[in-house]
Amino acid sequence: MSEPTGDIGLIGLAVMGQNLILNMNDKGFTVVAFNRTTSKVDHFLANEAKGTKIQGAHSLQELVAKLKRPRKIILLVKAGPAVDDFIHNLDPLLEKGDIIIDGGNSHFPDSIRRTKELESKGLLFVGSGVSGGEEGARYGPSLMPGGSPAAWPAIKEIFQKTAAQVDGEPCCDWVGETGAGHYVKMVHNGIEYGDMQLIAETYDILKRGLGLSEDEIADIFLKWNKGVLDSFLIDITANILKFKDDDGQPIVTKILDQAGQKGTGKWTAINALDAGTPVTLIGEAVFARCLSALKSERVRASKVIAGPTKEPFRGDKQQFIDDLEQALYASKIISYTQGFMLMRETAKELKWNLNYAGIARMWRGGCIIKSVFLGDIASAYTKTPELESLLFDDFFNKAIHKAQPGWRRVIAQAVLWGIPTPAFSTALAFFDGYRSEIVPANLLQGQRDYFGAHTFRVLPGKENAKLKAGEDIHVNWTGRGGNVSASSYSA
Repeated sequence: MSEPTGDIGLIGLAVMGQNLILNMNDKGFTVVAFNRTTSKVDHFLANEAKGTKIQGAHSLQELVAKLKRPRKIILLVKAGPAVDDFIHNLDPLLEKGDIIIDGGNSHFPDSIRRTKELESKGLLFVGSGVSGGEEGARYGPSLMPGGSPAAWPAIKEIFQKTAAQVDGEPCCDWVGETGAGHYVKMVHNGIEYGDMQLIAETYDILKRGLGLSEDEIADIFLKWNKGVLDSFLIDITANILKFKDDDGQPIVTKILDQAGQKGTGKWTAINALDAGTPVTLIGEAVFARCLSALKSERVRASKVIAGPTKEPFRGDKQQFIDDLEQALYASKIISYTQGFMLMRETAKELKWNLNYAGIARMWRGGCIIKSVFLGDIASAYTKTPELESLLFDDFFNKAIHKAQPGWRRVIAQAVLWGIPTPAFSTALAFFDGYRSEIVPANLLQGQRDYFGAHTFRVLPGKENAKLKAGEDIHVNWTGRGGNVSASSYSA
């Protein structure tokens, strides 16, 4: 057989797989395509891939035989057992140093396991987040590879040339060890849930609160898209609002208000609870989708539960719209602050060395949450790699202080109107909690000790003979309890 010429193989010829192959071909790489249903390979070669250097394979053996060493194979198949099945079938065909790359939306614990299993056999594993949908895959996605560090030099050129480019920089860099790539993609998707919910609440306030039409709201979003909120999601929102059905009505007004979800936002919220990190905005965004699913209950409730009588807005309408822009910006700052806090906490726990400036740069283009804003986050972490919170960075500190008055006015008005703002409101609640030197958790600790002898610690400067510094103290609150305390634990 002739010398292999394939630079990289790709398994899975659904839309994302086909587009990524065509993208890599455009960048000068020879890609070998395989699909379990081999007729798809022939159809792809005869149509979309006609006239290109793309090669086809009708078996895993043929795929492996056509690849240069070290062999590099991307899996773009459904997350879960299908990934493990392909790894199991590829394993005996590969040699030491060959690389299997999972580009699906896998849960990061699976990528941690797969890295360890393959490295124990002398193979290398990469779990890579791929964001940007069909168009991103075709013309330049955001790629977030992590796993076996030894694999990066072998795939770096292909990944960085295939990825989106912003200011001459690829939206792709090595993320970190084992499951770090898929972990960062999970947090990206959680932040995406938050951004989408904030935009939806903004739409609701403009429509139900100010009574504006879809066209008027679209024009507001288009204007915002020239400023600090310049982003992919704001851009597509304007397009969606302007899109008309055959009868001239906006299609968005005909869409059933029940949001679906594939689980990545939920994974982020669960991970935040496990880590004891208050990622409240993503959590509320997930719960808002859950509430939207209760359509029939909401219809019944709307008939029997009354809200406030809606008064017409008598204030300065343009000022309110400007306030809303600031409220959206401030809430977005909080969401990203929380997302990066979560990544820091998990990196500490799993001993990953994450590059936060690099992650922000990866998200500037190609992906769903791409925005000008991410350049500012990259600058903050470039300046201070160990930055504890975005709110400690001068740029974001000033931005959120400027936004604060309008942010509060918007939420207060929404409450008076009876329009739900779970994401806006939780962002402000976090902000007010985070900037509070004292929060009422002292009372919670008193209650826990009262009913369960869970103990508490004493504030510095408040010690006395009975209340000693640095000790877990139990008080006999009723005079009837004993002196035995329960063991303490933390989230």
